[in-house]
Amino acid sequence: MQKDIHLKMEPLKITCSTCFTSFDIVSSRKTIAIDICSKCHPFYTGDRTLAKATGQIDKFQKRLQKKQK
Repeated sequence: MQKDIHLKMEPLKITCSTCFTSFDIVSSRKTIAIDICSKCHPFYTGDRTLAKATGQIDKFQKRLQKKQK
């Protein structure tokens, strides 16, 4: 077997640039930069803007009703 062919795994602390939450992982990379994490991403937190989606749905419903007439 060959010696020293595997990457060296070291502990790494990742910090989210949005909410400044830190995560400890093991990686072969020296640094990892993330913009958004699961603690502050709207999909995981449940903070969704329904105003835009509701407006688009209403527009679609109006167009559909016009075409059905």
